[in-house]
Amino acid sequence: MLMRDPSGWKAYELLDSGNFEKLERFGDYILVRPEPQAIWDASLPASEWNKADARFDREQKDRYRFSDDAKGGWKKKSKMPDSWNINYTHNNLVLILRLALTSFGHVGIFPEQANNWDFIFDTVKSWNSKGRVLNLFAYTGAASVAARMAGAEVTHVDSSRPGLNWANQNMQLNKLDNIRWVHEDALKFVRREVKRGNRYNGIVMDPPPYGRGPDGEKWTLQEKLSELVKQSSDLLEENNRFFILSMYAVGLSAQVGLNVVRSHFGNIEPEFGEFYLKPASQMHLPMGTFLRFRS
Repeated sequence: MLMRDPSGWKAYELLDSGNFEKLERFGDYILVRPEPQAIWDASLPASEWNKADARFDREQKDRYRFSDDAKGGWKKKSKMPDSWNINYTHNNLVLILRLALTSFGHVGIFPEQANNWDFIFDTVKSWNSKGRVLNLFAYTGAASVAARMAGAEVTHVDSSRPGLNWANQNMQLNKLDNIRWVHEDALKFVRREVKRGNRYNGIVMDPPPYGRGPDGEKWTLQEKLSELVKQSSDLLEENNRFFILSMYAVGLSAQVGLNVVRSHFGNIEPEFGEFYLKPASQMHLPMGTFLRFRS
């Protein structure tokens, strides 16, 4: 099992974590956000945490990153804007991404996913023909933009209309076009694509522990992940292909993802493990599991 941190960031830093919070720098601004896994003591003194430009206080401490219903709000200093842009640069991949303070504590990116953006960009670039990439639970679209920037035809699926609008803004910031936006439940879309006989060279999925589709479809990771991966295995090409599964759910190890994927893709040899964020201190912050392969 591998441990991966997003080493390409210059505009983002995890400065510290502890006491159920994390201290982060996004470009010119420092934020404090809830982090339920940070059950240890902070390394930096309170004076450093108090320098933050904004803090999100959440009433429900047991919620995880996909909890749109979390209660709380931002307390920010006067100089802190509601939205701003940051850059991500790694080798030949250069992304401009819009950030904003959302009502549920997100800012528009999950920084640990940069490791996957590199994987997507490098894989698509290596193909002779650029192929088709499907991004499920695609959020604000950094992975979609990375795939499109490498030359792929991209279909971006998300059940959140604001998320789709945000992803479209990220596409435009990077002077790209022709990403296909789909406002739909991911599993419903994949089932239909299988019936249509469509195929993709790359499939990316970052499913939440639970959620609702635009028509009220109920999603729970434990109940639906196996079917989603099975259906996706029917969509993925045999060659010039890649597959990425990320999970951020309490109690589900990287081995769970490996077992599910192998049960539908056969005896593949993917790389799998944990993402983490690494501050100057030794308190590395786990940020979910990943599994990916390419051929």
